[in-house]
Amino acid sequence: MLLCNHPIPATNPPSLDFAAIACKDNLKNGAAGAGVRDQLTDLLKDLEIELRSQGRWESRSPAEEALQSTQPFAVDTLSFDQWLQWMLLPRLHELLLTQMPLPGSCAIAPMAEEVYGRGEPGGERLVLIIADIDLLMTELSAELN
Repeated sequence: MLLCNHPIPATNPPSLDFAAIACKDNLKNGAAGAGVRDQLTDLLKDLEIELRSQGRWESRSPAEEALQSTQPFAVDTLSFDQWLQWMLLPRLHELLLTQMPLPGSCAIAPMAEEVYGRGEPGGERLVLIIADIDLLMTELSAELN
């Protein structure tokens, strides 16, 4: 299950500029492998765009200690928005860029529903994007890795 608590360097570019790349999955799964990664790339772009448009994107990295949390979603040191920006998005971006295997299971949507389910403005859109990421990675990426 993806919880992405691996620390990512505190330098976060203004935009992660996700780039779909030809990947190892093409050899094993034909177009399906690239398709899953392309879909994931699009969803990650959508998530970043939505975080930015809602004013949730931060220009400053949290303290390095905050990024070292071992708790799921770094609940002890980061807000969920921060975790998405500073831990999840960079980690998945790195996996895509380095053509590493994607996690075969992902369960971020329940946390998103908890955080954004209280009438949070824009929360429904974020939950939908995150649920799509969960679905894609859980149902389709297992075929690739």
